[in-house]
Amino acid sequence: MPFDPPAAVLRTSGADGWTLAEPLIYLGRRDRFVVPAGFATDLASVPRPVLWLVPESGPYTLAAVLHDWLCTVGIRTRAVTSREADGLFRRAMREAGVPVLLRWLMWTAVRWGALADAERRPGWLLSAPGVLVISVLAAPLVLPPSLLAVPGLAVYAGLERLVSGDDGVRPWTRRRNGSGTPW
Repeated sequence: MPFDPPAAVLRTSGADGWTLAEPLIYLGRRDRFVVPAGFATDLASVPRPVLWLVPESGPYTLAAVLHDWLCTVGIRTRAVTSREADGLFRRAMREAGVPVLLRWLMWTAVRWGALADAERRPGWLLSAPGVLVISVLAAPLVLPPSLLAVPGLAVYAGLERLVSGDDGVRPWTRRRNGSGTPW
């Protein structure tokens, strides 16, 4: 197993967040990284329209935690480049037994994500040919169901707002009578 321990102990930290309760060590053939206890992660950052294909957690969860750490602390401390972080993500998934197509799709997604982030963008052009080829090959599989999911998600969100009377303001931020006293 490339990770020690082979399972992470995570605690919830908000609606979409998790915190490592104990350190997670990645022991690759060439690399060793320690993600410290207390590190905050969102596991796999998967857009809602593709959750049907890639849930937020799975056999790639530890690789996703490592990737989150590499993309923040690892890049900031120059332990890795963005391109190396994404490559390590793919390698860690392979070592964890994630199926071939899934890990290459996830790698493609994180490389697209790097393009949108100024800190992660350097080196993107080196990956561009592979990212583009995989994107074109995957599009017929991924896009039709994802595009069908978007209207369903929009209808659900609208109905949820209507039924709950949600005005888009979180209940804990509402103020009564303008007095500043929470509800």
